[in-house]
Amino acid sequence: MSDIITISVDAMGGDNGAKVVLHGASLLLSDHKNVQFLFHGRQEILEPLLEEYPKLKPVSKLIHAEKVIEMHEKPARALRQGRGKSSMWSALQAVKDGEAQVALSGGNTGALMAMATFCLRPMENISRPAIAAIWPSMRADIVVLDVGATVGGDARQLVDFTILGSALARALFDLDEPTVGLLNVGVEEVKGLEQVKEAAAMLAQAKDAGFAYHGFVEGDDIGKGTVDVVVTEGFTGNIALKTAEGTARQVGSYLRNALKADILSMIGAFFASKALRALKNKMDPRTNNGGVFLGLNGIVIKSHGGTDEIGLKSALELAYEMAQDNLLEKINDGVQKFSISQQEQKTKEENLSE
Repeated sequence: MSDIITISVDAMGGDNGAKVVLHGASLLLSDHKNVQFLFHGRQEILEPLLEEYPKLKPVSKLIHAEKVIEMHEKPARALRQGRGKSSMWSALQAVKDGEAQVALSGGNTGALMAMATFCLRPMENISRPAIAAIWPSMRADIVVLDVGATVGGDARQLVDFTILGSALARALFDLDEPTVGLLNVGVEEVKGLEQVKEAAAMLAQAKDAGFAYHGFVEGDDIGKGTVDVVVTEGFTGNIALKTAEGTARQVGSYLRNALKADILSMIGAFFASKALRALKNKMDPRTNNGGVFLGLNGIVIKSHGGTDEIGLKSALELAYEMAQDNLLEKINDGVQKFSISQQEQKTKEENLSE
């Protein structure tokens, strides 16, 4: 692909400093020659670091921003003090101004969501933005949302999340009609909160809306990959995400200890080293780093704050794919399809009642 993809990066966001950001960008550049970067942050820090990456320098532009949003800052304070002068805001502003197709930050999640919502504004007909995670499963990667943007959600918001998540699945996985499930305490129709059951009724009636509604799914269906998109509100989604990450680390620790238990175990580990490396790569959070902010007039990727250059490269790869696959167009298309589906259903009901 010859079209240039420009990624706007908050180079000061994250726990491990700007060097990790530039190193990750240089790794992405090795795979994609049609990418360029806008790095936002303190000029005196970024300039000498960029000199260490001679191949990255010609495709990079530094934009000075004095203010750095700290990881502990509350969103309201970060927005009040960082608007217009922080590296985080500057990275988002570049997307709003059309200078870049996508923004990325590893900084404070709450602050990033507050700033992104204020700067880019929610899309028309979308009630709230959501954070989507790309989740490895036994079948294939799937989309799970919301994993932390909002706490709670009514039926309309769950429907919006379905539209957003299915659009992301179409962009990422090249699916015409991804399957969607609502996360619930059981698969029976009578179970669950009222807003979840109400959303289920709305989704079940949708036809030709860009997704196929599967029904309710339970927690273990996420790992199975029962559906392409799992929809829930942010409180439950964030707990599920952190539980999965913790379980992966726990299993990895158990496995390492077991393989070192005795000489026979170590010999077995040697012969199984290729398979074990594949398992490690699959379970490594760095290879699936990056949450997508959906429902805004611009694409924003949230990288894990504590990641290294490999994880940062993974998040940048996701940003690149989202820009390349025209995610915003697919979301707008999804909104229109669902709206048409709802109108057709309403017309059908009115005709039947006459």
